[in-house]
Amino acid sequence: MSLDLATTRRIAKLARIGLADAELETVRQKLDGILGWFNQLSEVDVEGVPPMVGTEMEALRQRDDVVTDGNCQAAVLSNAPEKSGPFYAVPKVVE
Repeated sequence: MSLDLATTRRIAKLARIGLADAELETVRQKLDGILGWFNQLSEVDVEGVPPMVGTEMEALRQRDDVVTDGNCQAAVLSNAPEKSGPFYAVPKVVE
């Protein structure tokens, strides 16, 4: 499908894109390229491929909420430039 300048002008108006007459040909060519990609999709063989399930039709798969790497306070605090007991020590910001 090839677009003409009148259709391109109408698409730009519907999209609320202000185009000068000099820009119309460039935009028309780009839109033709995009429509060409859609035409390529129609050539794909989808025989036997089940339709995709929308997110509202299927429940999300969730993993169990379990602690897998807890009790590593010493390892975490080893990265701190300064520490005060079991906590990070940071400089005072507000006086």
